[in-house]
Amino acid sequence: MTTELAERAWCVVVPHQPRGARTARRRLSTELALVVSPALLADVVATVAELVGNSVRHADPLPGAVIRVAWRLRPGPDTDTVEVRVTDGGAATGVPRLREAGPDSLDGRGLHIVAALAVEWGVDRDGLGQSVWARLRAAKRVPPATAAAPVLATVP
Repeated sequence: MTTELAERAWCVVVPHQPRGARTARRRLSTELALVVSPALLADVVATVAELVGNSVRHADPLPGAVIRVAWRLRPGPDTDTVEVRVTDGGAATGVPRLREAGPDSLDGRGLHIVAALAVEWGVDRDGLGQSVWARLRAAKRVPPATAAAPVLATVP
């Protein structure tokens, strides 16, 4: 008998400062480490770090000088999907978009990293502010208890 993991969601409010990305990464890692594959976890953590970093650099904070970071785990029969959403006050320069970064540019690659890791990403605006979201997907994690034991050969 297998037990399916139910859909779960988390939300954390972090400071609109560089240390906010560290706080979000730690919380995300703690909550997802035992329920998604290590590869998916690494991609989700990298995506959140990029989105929070972009928010700190390019957007205004939400009231209280914070950023809201939310994620939702949607287990499927063969794959797990994690949707992450970083909400801030938006930027006067417009919505986030992919841009060209030259080989010597110091920035401009964050959303390219997000686009490479995610199956899709986008931007929503609502009464709270602006949310940049990404959906990441990977094969299901094999629970340690059900992982196949190594086969040891005996030599006659």
